[in-house]
Amino acid sequence: MGDMAIMDILLFAAVAAFLILRLRSILGRRTGAEDSERWRSRPPERTMDRADKVPDNVTPFPGTGRPTIDGTAAEVEPALASDPALQAGYDEIRRADPSFSPAEFAQGARGAFEMIVASFAQGDTDTLKPLLAPEVYEGFARAIRERVAAKNTLETTLVGIRSADIVAASMQGRFANVTVKFVSEQINVTRDADGKVVDGEPAKIAVLTDLWTFARDTRSRDPNWALIRTEEPS
Repeated sequence: MGDMAIMDILLFAAVAAFLILRLRSILGRRTGAEDSERWRSRPPERTMDRADKVPDNVTPFPGTGRPTIDGTAAEVEPALASDPALQAGYDEIRRADPSFSPAEFAQGARGAFEMIVASFAQGDTDTLKPLLAPEVYEGFARAIRERVAAKNTLETTLVGIRSADIVAASMQGRFANVTVKFVSEQINVTRDADGKVVDGEPAKIAVLTDLWTFARDTRSRDPNWALIRTEEPS
């Protein structure tokens, strides 16, 4: 193989790696601009109470990269235990899992938020499946199928994540449950098959708030967490 052919292969590999990294870093589009329409995939609110509800091979939380409004690293240290109920939840989880760190968890949850929402918007069920509990995955997959049938395309520009704060923590049987409140700024647009905007405004930044609950089986050697519930603040 000639030197030019080798250089071409290396160039294509570098371009492919760059595109993959960009895909991982871009937050995906949600299912609509209005709060009542977002996350149609949400299943009924449920609590983990059986060992078979979290897959054994849950993908680890993504890394610590976290975009912010001004481009600087955001603080991800969750609220210190001025809230007695939250402190009690931390203590309860630590009794079952001494390695639990609220700060590290919140940091990983931020990355998981970006990856899950991006994968949902892009219809990437292969990436979604190991990150979600089975019932949540089925809801997301159903919404993706409906979107494909409607021939709509979804676009989101992540302006920034304002915060990712732990607001609740508890043990439910053998499962550690942690709820994170995410506040993000996004530009959301839905287009039809002809590229016409049918929902959202390309120049409008929306501030969105979501509550996501993650769970982990503390009796398992697997240290990873799965998303078991999504909801909007009341």
